[in-house]
Amino acid sequence: MRSHGGRGGLDDLAAFACVAEAGSFTQAAARLAMSTSNLSHTIRRLEARLGYRLLQRNSRSVSITEEGRTLLAALRPALDGIDEALESLEHGREQVLGTLRLTMTRQAYEAIVRPILPEFGRRYPEATIEVLIDYAYRDIVAEQFDGGIRLGEKLERDMIALRVGPDLSMAIVAAPSYLDQHPPILQPEDLIQHRCINYRMLSAGTIYAWEFERDGKAFEVGVSGPLTFNEPELMLGAAIDGLGIGNLLEHEVAAYVESGKLIRILADWTPPFPGFHFYHPSKQQMRPVLVAFLDLIRRRK
Repeated sequence: MRSHGGRGGLDDLAAFACVAEAGSFTQAAARLAMSTSNLSHTIRRLEARLGYRLLQRNSRSVSITEEGRTLLAALRPALDGIDEALESLEHGREQVLGTLRLTMTRQAYEAIVRPILPEFGRRYPEATIEVLIDYAYRDIVAEQFDGGIRLGEKLERDMIALRVGPDLSMAIVAAPSYLDQHPPILQPEDLIQHRCINYRMLSAGTIYAWEFERDGKAFEVGVSGPLTFNEPELMLGAAIDGLGIGNLLEHEVAAYVESGKLIRILADWTPPFPGFHFYHPSKQQMRPVLVAFLDLIRRRK
């Protein structure tokens, strides 16, 4: 039977059970990896605390008292349960199983997580991944998430961060049908006169102000228009339908720009910025399922 360290009274009770079942202080001390004198002191301390003699001992033998038998009968199922729980934890330390809880945006899921799910499922059939799609910045410690994926420039400083994707760029796009019917757009300020598709940031309760940068100068343009969404996919659809000008991640619109369904404008004003990062609270005692998940992401990069 193993020793249950760091539990005070539980240590003493486990030591008593070991001596009672071994019938010998010497044998019990060897099992518990402690000296015979320390073990004898532990039993005396337990007896003093309980107010009962639990063991009768002389120079050659140890026997259990009636009170000791009563206590041992109650202890054994509890100690067995503790042993089973500890063995289960040790087994789980080496096994990729359990639920991995993650928070991320839909774009991060599509770009980073979705591509590795088939291989993860094949390798680790006993593991479960739970993904919460959210655009707010959650307290992953308080809400018991294992980690999350967000843009690198938005991460909290006390998080451990792993870059999991390349730099990204925003792309200002519109359908040819829209551009054919409206004045040309030569600089960001021209957008003020156009019908733009806005994005509402639910976590901040505000409308996103479009960000631009050129020659080291960064600035924002507050645009307006007939449509506002909180999902980039809906913004993309509205831009393709010719309902206004969209501001989306470059990789989200690339296929539509290549096919001619959308035209990119103001590309010189939207430089790259830090892309997706996986973040989690600590490098210490990382769960095997998290280690396995991050390993697949690293291999994909």
